[in-house]
Amino acid sequence: MNDFIVGPLPLWAEILTGLFAVMGAAFAAIGAFGLVRLPTFFRRIHAPTLGATLGVWCTTLATIIYFSVQGYSLFLHAVLIAFFVALSAPVTTIFLMRAALFRERSKAGSGAAMPPPSLSARAPGAGQRPHA
Repeated sequence: MNDFIVGPLPLWAEILTGLFAVMGAAFAAIGAFGLVRLPTFFRRIHAPTLGATLGVWCTTLATIIYFSVQGYSLFLHAVLIAFFVALSAPVTTIFLMRAALFRERSKAGSGAAMPPPSLSARAPGAGQRPHA
């Protein structure tokens, strides 16, 4: 197999590679801004998780397109990276959420299961029985 760069990519491959690379960077940037800008931890945790997952998938697609066209064969090595991120990001998020929930419960002093403060606000009229 020839591992040398053959030459420039066709225009369609350059456009797709560039589009997916920019989309991956945009998702990662949105996740980073969400981590900084959202007010509470329970809201903040979702932005980087989704941003990282979508960003990695877009970057993986850009990598697959680039190296598949460049090497004249299907390049699927990058799928392993996306697979491991897709597995580890939700698990990490669950552990972080459980630790934060434990901390919130410890602050409250009661061992009772209570929702985090950002999620406990109810809409007006919620939980009331309708009039017959």
